[in-house]
Amino acid sequence: MQRYILRRLLLSVPTIFVVATITFLLLNLVPGDVTLNFIAEGSGYNEQKLDEIRHDLGLDQPLPVRYAHWMTDLLRGDFGDSMLTKRSTLKTFVEHSPVTFEIGLLSIAVGALIAIPIGTMAAVKRGTPIDHISRLVASVGIAAPNFWLGTMAVVFMGLWFQYSAPPGFRSPFIDPIANVQQVFFPVAITGFRQSALSMRLMRTAMLEVLRQDYVRTAHSKGLTSLIVVRRHALRNAIIPVVTVMGTQVGFIMGGTVIMETLFNLPGLGWLTLDSILRRDYTQVQTNVLLLSMLVVFANLVTDVLYGVIDPRIRYD
Repeated sequence: MQRYILRRLLLSVPTIFVVATITFLLLNLVPGDVTLNFIAEGSGYNEQKLDEIRHDLGLDQPLPVRYAHWMTDLLRGDFGDSMLTKRSTLKTFVEHSPVTFEIGLLSIAVGALIAIPIGTMAAVKRGTPIDHISRLVASVGIAAPNFWLGTMAVVFMGLWFQYSAPPGFRSPFIDPIANVQQVFFPVAITGFRQSALSMRLMRTAMLEVLRQDYVRTAHSKGLTSLIVVRRHALRNAIIPVVTVMGTQVGFIMGGTVIMETLFNLPGLGWLTLDSILRRDYTQVQTNVLLLSMLVVFANLVTDVLYGVIDPRIRYD
């Protein structure tokens, strides 16, 4: 297992390098000049002052030179400072990460709590109203986009009940009630959509497992359906669902841009969008790079979970 994890970590280095390179090129090849933001904000800078700013930011250097400097700093663990605020981009990332991580982790948990039991029940009760309703709900979850569900939640609660969540973000350790009010809808919407595909996959996998000979043998021994499903079928049927949940981490992180913007939560999605609009290249590069590392780590954890769920899986 240790050798497998080490090998996966080494193989993830080229992936992260490619992501970092593409992100740098896409941001720095966008037409325009980031220093013009100072003029847009009415700061009254003249062309000479803008040239000084370009020099301070290193924007007057050729693109390959800027790329080499950035990669060298990354290898030293220096993610750089924001072009606009002059604060450490890593520190800013850490400050905004609790919002996104809370929404992401709770969404995965909610998705699993919805998908696994309902998908299992739909397979066991195949052809019954429970099966038909679960498939309908899953189809709605797959078809309905995040922004539409989020907009409907805001309109429904605001216009019908004159309710809106407290502004900003409150830590669950400081004000748990306000925290629940702020993250309830983002978590519910993201978790529901995350569960839709997993629910259908769980149903399909469970149906396949229930047809296996060892399941029939367990039934012939007089075991109840609940025991057969819990002890024999569930462990094998859940592996494809774990795979999907691991791969959906990236989609969940991307979906937080919409959720955090709609519900005015200062998380990483909101920070990334704001940095893009303000053309704060270094902050965007840091966010994308660290989030890509998070996705790679999530995929590694998913692979390791295979061996925990099914002891027959070996990593040689």
